Amino acid sequence: MRAWKAETGVFLTVAFVAAGALGAVQPATGIPPEVVQLTQFGPAAGVLVVALLWPSRIRQRLAGALPRRRTPDTAQAGKGGAAQAGKGRAGRELWMLLSAPLIIALAAGTYALLEGVGRFTDPRTLEHPFALVVVAQLVGACGEEIGWRCLLQPLVRTRFGPVTASALVGLVWGFWHVQVFTHAPAYAAGFLLATVAMSVVLGLGLEHVRSNRLLLAGGFHTLVNLGMLLFLDDDSGAVLPMALFGGACLVAALPWVMRAPGTRLVTAAEHGAR
Repeated sequence: MRAWKAETGVFLTVAFVAAGALGAVQPATGIPPEVVQLTQFGPAAGVLVVALLWPSRIRQRLAGALPRRRTPDTAQAGKGGAAQAGKGRAGRELWMLLSAPLIIALAAGTYALLEGVGRFTDPRTLEHPFALVVVAQLVGACGEEIGWRCLLQPLVRTRFGPVTASALVGLVWGFWHVQVFTHAPAYAAGFLLATVAMSVVLGLGLEHVRSNRLLLAGGFHTLVNLGMLLFLDDDSGAVLPMALFGGACLVAALPWVMRAPGTRLVTAAEHGAR
């Protein structure tokens, strides 16, 4: 229990402090924040410090973050029932990724109905090549997700059930975006609702995934960020787009929660195994 608290505390402290420091130095680097925000690499810095302090544990914590090398033994094990289970996981991963554009479509569509006009930014009008923005957004998203979904989620999961663990990670993820709280309370509430709901989608979608967790989480994160860039006026601080975005994330999360296994504490034996 003390080890779990220590790892979590160190990770969160470094993630918050490093994000603030990176955000402060970004203007001096000349890297446009609309391409990538250096604050996104705060969680990656947290993972690095945890790895230096607890090198014997970090490999187990990050298990499944990267592609798993297939061997003849694992290939043989993939036949029969295991192969069927693999198809089920692949379907769940696909639905998780598709949840991102569905969230944007629901939020942007509702906004267009309420306002009588939709918002769309032509990628060709951006100050920087859209291909560069896409790649940079993926890199930045992975800089976050290696911390949130590849380290913190497994850590919290050792103590709580999947829904509770995912919601807790989502709350931390939301409060980590401290700049959100400079806007109206309703805007911040919509954003927190969005991070918690998206974290539930990611946490449940990745619950039994043992390979490519980082790319899957980073892909979802990137699709959401790009969708908000092109279809939602969220950076202006306007309450309505953010409220609709939070509501759309909640709608996307509900089917995952309804199909999730019962929330429970991990047993002592399981905790020891982790």
